[in-house]
Amino acid sequence: MALQQGTRLGAYEIISPLGAGGMGEVYRARDTKLQRDVALKILPEAMARDAQRMARFEREAQVLASLNHPNIAAIYGLEESNGIRALVMELVEGETLGERIGRDTPSGRLTATPSLPLKSGPTGSGSVVYASRSGTAQGQGPQKGVSTEQALPIAKQIAEALEYAHERGVIHRDLKPANVKITPEGTVKVLDFGLAKVLDTQDSSATMDMANSPTLSAMATQAGMILGTAAYMSPEQAKGQRVDRRADIWAFGCVLYEMLSGRKPFEGETISDVLAAVIRAEPEWTAIPDTTPSPIQRLVRRCLQKDVRQRLQAIGEARITIEATISGTGVPPVDVHGQDAHATDQESPLRHYLPWAPATVGFLLAAVLVVAYFFKSPAAPVQSTQSLIAAPENISFAFEPPTGAPALSPDGTRLVFPAQDASGKESLWVRPLNSLTAQRLQGTEGGTFPFWAPDSRQLGFFQDRKLKKIDVTGGPPVLLCDAPSARGGAWGKDGTIVFAPEIRGAGLSSVPTGGGTPAAIATPKESGGSFSNRWPVFLPDGRHFLYLSGELESPGTPKLGIHVGEIGSNEQKFLLQADSQALYSPPGYLLFLRGETLMAQRFDAGSLKLEGEVFPVAEHIPSPRSFRLGLFSVSQTGLLVYATGAGQSGGQLVWMDASGKEIVKVGQPGLFGPTLSPDGKRLAYMAGSSGGNGTDIWLMDLARGVQTRFTFGPGNNRSPVWSPDGARIAYTSYGANGINILVKNASGAGNAEPLLESDTIAGASDWSRGGRYILFTAYSPRKTGADIWVLPLFGERKPFLYLQTQFNEVDGVFSPDGHWVAYQSNESGSIEVYLSPFPPGGGKWQTSQGGGVKPQWKHDGTVLYYFAPGGRLMEASVKEKGSAVEIGTPHEVFQKPSSQLGLSRSFAVAPDGKRFLVNISEQAASSPLTLATNWTADLNK
Repeated sequence: MALQQGTRLGAYEIISPLGAGGMGEVYRARDTKLQRDVALKILPEAMARDAQRMARFEREAQVLASLNHPNIAAIYGLEESNGIRALVMELVEGETLGERIGRDTPSGRLTATPSLPLKSGPTGSGSVVYASRSGTAQGQGPQKGVSTEQALPIAKQIAEALEYAHERGVIHRDLKPANVKITPEGTVKVLDFGLAKVLDTQDSSATMDMANSPTLSAMATQAGMILGTAAYMSPEQAKGQRVDRRADIWAFGCVLYEMLSGRKPFEGETISDVLAAVIRAEPEWTAIPDTTPSPIQRLVRRCLQKDVRQRLQAIGEARITIEATISGTGVPPVDVHGQDAHATDQESPLRHYLPWAPATVGFLLAAVLVVAYFFKSPAAPVQSTQSLIAAPENISFAFEPPTGAPALSPDGTRLVFPAQDASGKESLWVRPLNSLTAQRLQGTEGGTFPFWAPDSRQLGFFQDRKLKKIDVTGGPPVLLCDAPSARGGAWGKDGTIVFAPEIRGAGLSSVPTGGGTPAAIATPKESGGSFSNRWPVFLPDGRHFLYLSGELESPGTPKLGIHVGEIGSNEQKFLLQADSQALYSPPGYLLFLRGETLMAQRFDAGSLKLEGEVFPVAEHIPSPRSFRLGLFSVSQTGLLVYATGAGQSGGQLVWMDASGKEIVKVGQPGLFGPTLSPDGKRLAYMAGSSGGNGTDIWLMDLARGVQTRFTFGPGNNRSPVWSPDGARIAYTSYGANGINILVKNASGAGNAEPLLESDTIAGASDWSRGGRYILFTAYSPRKTGADIWVLPLFGERKPFLYLQTQFNEVDGVFSPDGHWVAYQSNESGSIEVYLSPFPPGGGKWQTSQGGGVKPQWKHDGTVLYYFAPGGRLMEASVKEKGSAVEIGTPHEVFQKPSSQLGLSRSFAVAPDGKRFLVNISEQAASSPLTLATNWTADLNK
């Protein structure tokens, strides 16, 4: 029965019909939970009522849902509601390949195109003629089909989808142009993978009677669709015999033939005629244009061999042939019969050559080599080139706050980067460098700090406080071990991953690539330091690795540098001072940041010794202060990629109204961490010191715009909090003698008074309205992570613990009446905002839904604000009810792209709750990356 618009099937709301297929009706529907459109394929009623068939269907559907490949339309799950069962699938926009083939192309002659080398030029000079077909093979009259340079990239993506599925034991069984869609971006998506099997009433691994073909019988009322399906069936399918992946190879050959010729290889007026042609007839080979590259013509013939033993045995060989043809390398495909792939399909009269022919050929070849040696032209000098890589359409790079740097695969063929879509969802994306499109890696939502395996196919990354890995060619992420506060990883050749699981004085750990219990390595010499060992990178020997580390020194800033560690040893060697991670680049350089300049120095990876002088490579490379992860990457093939722009530790402070409209800018760019005085007339904020590494606190009179410096170093002075009367400011100072919470008159008069000293303080976060308590965060990196503490400002001033768990609790803020503390924690696996009573004890209430950071109270305590994923400023009403609290449903105030928000997501709320002071990044999220090839080519000029 037809479903009407607005009908609900569980979480899915019907929008409109899309058509009918082998499963029956297909509808466009809205997933009301995940806010995305999907395709709902309604299961046939007879099947839905058959418990045995449904059980088998669900088992098979689980296998199909595990397919995770950019060229395969995903299966999301099954839905049952009101007696209707539906398969929930990815909705793919765009036209089908059948529609693309069916278009008439204008008549005309062969036209030049720079995309596909086809044959050598007639002069014998080695020049290459590029040609495309826009007419019949003779260049006359209109013709359906697609040109060769269009067909091959499509065929390549279909082959990649089949290859991925075949490697996992899944056969399509119903490949045809109608089951292939081409998105507006040019990405091919193969639909209905394996559904012919799960619809079958019998075990499809056995023989199958064509009269009971599930695909055909499900479309019995649509003769044209029956013929269309039968035209792509292999001879063994048509005979009802056992099928395997070679049936897909046959169908692939039919599709490729049709793209090139504009017609089906097997046709007839009835299904019996079509099936008879499949079994007995040969395609009209002359329908394929003679301009088609000969390796592709041979490939089509090999795919359409009726004897499965003589047919192409693996679809991967088709992919290799297509790739070689596109690239113009001319690499022949592997021949399944053991013959030379250059051999023609007709036996050559020279096949039985004379016995002396090899000697003659050898003599001629030697003569050619001698002449070439003495008269060869000098090789053109290798040059460095630069190009730009833009973010995908409607996608923004998500480098801020730090979720990872762009990372080139070791073989230089792929680039992975964190990015955010229009809905605010952040994931890892992969772009092949020989393609103009990138693909989101499914299952990596919220993933951070990706790093490549040596095979350039797998990635390690961090997600939900865990270390995981994923195959970029498809498949779900695999859990390896815990990683509570990760700071990078490296994948060794011997199957070991070295990673930084924690922050605040923690060392590195190692774990097998198959997962297990991490083992501590490269332990810091001093515990309790403010900077952890992080961003490990393996050197070529696979045993030694680089990492960034630091120790506190006068005048109170971390002395950061690159160290060398070794698997199986805790020996650590200091190499050089740096402000970011270091990467090794062949033939022997280290790349690292000093300030925002990308520097390089020669490095002998065998002796672990530096050589020569440090020299600059590129300017204005961002590196967040608290992370020190430079936004650059290098491959082992001479590629270098980097982002440029303003530093990410500060942006532009902007007043916004409740609609998100920008009212006025405050101060100059480079400011961060805004904190308003209780009366809203003055502002405290942080800015980098003139020395470059330190941070100081400044004050601003908002009415007059006058700025005054409040602290003067040395070291880092951060996290200002106002006293309730606005007369004093407490702040955190990182100095040579440890970490202190100090207090000083807001007027700037007098010296700062120490309130608390400890090596584990992360920063003060709030001062109670009654003036009696200061909240601060402290770290216990090897025990409980970040905890919230309370510093009393009376009596002995002995701090006491407010909240400590095995998770990280940070950024505590008092409610205006002092009865509650709002804070953020990652105890649920994602960061959320919670409320707990003060003094401690008596319950806990989650305020945010779907993530939240940086809670801030409205001046009267009736509303709690926070930032949610996707750059959404949220508000939730708060009403105290005795010893409990009632929290309203959060709703959005306004939204800004996450990549435009400052590093810490910190913001300030005006006393009237109608304006918000937000840190907006000056670096555009859509700014392209710079890709340099042969970056070392100009060094010796």
